[in-house]
Amino acid sequence: MILGAGILLFTILYSNFLADNLKKKEEKHVFLYKQAINEIISASIDDDLTFYQTIMDSFPLPVIYEDEAGILEARNFSDSEINNPEFLESQKLAFLKSGEKPIEDSGYAKFIYWFNSPMLKYIQMFPYVQGLLVSLYIGLGYFLFSSSRRSEQNRVWAGMAKETAHQLGTPISAIIGWIEILKDNYADKPDDIEIIKELKKDVDRLELVADRFSKIGSEPVLKEVDIFSELQEVKEYLQRRSPKRVQFNFIPPKDVINVHLNQHLFAWVIENLIRNSLDAMDGKGTIGCGVYQKEDKVYVELSDTGHGIPSAKFKSVFKPGYSTKKRGWGLGLSLAKRIIEEYHKGKIFVKSSKPNEETIFVIILPIKKNEKFQEK
Repeated sequence: MILGAGILLFTILYSNFLADNLKKKEEKHVFLYKQAINEIISASIDDDLTFYQTIMDSFPLPVIYEDEAGILEARNFSDSEINNPEFLESQKLAFLKSGEKPIEDSGYAKFIYWFNSPMLKYIQMFPYVQGLLVSLYIGLGYFLFSSSRRSEQNRVWAGMAKETAHQLGTPISAIIGWIEILKDNYADKPDDIEIIKELKKDVDRLELVADRFSKIGSEPVLKEVDIFSELQEVKEYLQRRSPKRVQFNFIPPKDVINVHLNQHLFAWVIENLIRNSLDAMDGKGTIGCGVYQKEDKVYVELSDTGHGIPSAKFKSVFKPGYSTKKRGWGLGLSLAKRIIEEYHKGKIFVKSSKPNEETIFVIILPIKKNEKFQEK
């Protein structure tokens, strides 16, 4: 950007220098032209006017003559312009509006209107053209830099996620083995078996988390599912692990709404939103959810009665690293945005937020079947 700005500044200064010099040179031509006309007017019949006539004939600038009858005649314009009375009249009016005064003569050239050369106009316009080119150059550089940075971030995220899934695999397998041993040892104790069953559910959840991490960076498989059933499943899992004073109000739609989803990744998004709601409510409040279809899109609205989000932060909450909590890396909503927008071709945003009253997140998903969404 600095290099581009430097090139633009140099171009403007140099173009102005050339334009000023060319204008001064053309002003000298006009001065000589006026002098030649004055000499011809004041000369007697016997005077040799060859020199002055040569000056007039070699005058390089576009010029329009107006005779005593008001008829215009031009020189040093293109053939089409010379034969166009309307063009000549418009040039004459433009000359008078500019404040310049025509050269006064007599006969076929009662008034002489002169104009700067097209080259001067081209030089004066060049900085603007150069500015556009340099702006495109700067824009392209910024785009390439941003794309490279995003690509690098994506590779880091994908690598970290896959490594996390790999590292989780070994302890999860060991815990599953220990659970099977516990089942055998406590087969005759129903109360202990119930605890082991709940422990198995949490291990299954760990396997699900590992599977989610393993899918980051790869193209997910989308299947047609009942979206409210997926929401209800996440809600039931988290409700059992939430404070008793938190109410869940998930309202089912009138009709079944099927959407193409990757169930594991979509559940991850909903979990992130609900966990953020739980953190924002300090152990009490209401988490609501509504689903409805409008044309070819499905809308999921998740609400909570927590602290709320300032309107200025509606977009910032989805940026990597943004967090209002003491723990966590601030990646949950950033990953949620990526899952919804890149993998499901939808949208996620904060619809509204009133502190300690209601905050609403909206997820929009396409409902039409796409070739990309076909099961592999």
